[in-house]
Amino acid sequence: MHLPLLALLSNVLAPGLSPTLVVQNGQQKLGDRRVTVELGVMSRCPDALLCESVFNEVLPKVADKVDLSLLYIGKPNSTDQDFGITCLHGPEECAGNVQQLCVAKYAPSSTWWEFVQCQNYEGRYRVGSPDLALKCAEAVGIDWVQGGAGQCAGLDGSGKGEEGVRLLRESVESTQTRGIVRSCTVLIQGQQVCIHDGTWKSCEINEEYERLNVDA
Repeated sequence: MHLPLLALLSNVLAPGLSPTLVVQNGQQKLGDRRVTVELGVMSRCPDALLCESVFNEVLPKVADKVDLSLLYIGKPNSTDQDFGITCLHGPEECAGNVQQLCVAKYAPSSTWWEFVQCQNYEGRYRVGSPDLALKCAEAVGIDWVQGGAGQCAGLDGSGKGEEGVRLLRESVESTQTRGIVRSCTVLIQGQQVCIHDGTWKSCEINEEYERLNVDA
């Protein structure tokens, strides 16, 4: 069931990245170009949870080669007083989106991903609930009150914190501008390469990796 995406990731990410010259602390050194991987998702969407579970299998092998982030799909709605966004699976999904965005901003990348997986493990109908956000934060070692995520998403875990709502609106604006409308949409180096919408669709082996590193 996951073969198209797994094949894609194997072909794009499996080879070693060619080193490129970077500057750090005023000195030149060899570094790696990471591949940008983005998932256009809705936090309560079954396709998103499946897609994220596939990446969870792959990430341990390629964590040092990719920069992974989640983009959230929704519709601006000026009449919505809490989020200013309509989420397909209800306001709880908007709250889940905000919680994940805030943890992604204020926690290390590995901890952020563990937080998302913790929410997913409880089932999609629990994603966005305040008590689950607080429970998952504690489970993965996030200081919800002092670490920034709680201030961003709401200390009560509601997902209605001012900063978090702003992050959600910016994320939705980005997906709309880029024409990302189906969850889960996989993008590598900004190029749409695969969609899971009931089944895998539009999957192809992307050549961006080779283009990125041909002159490195």
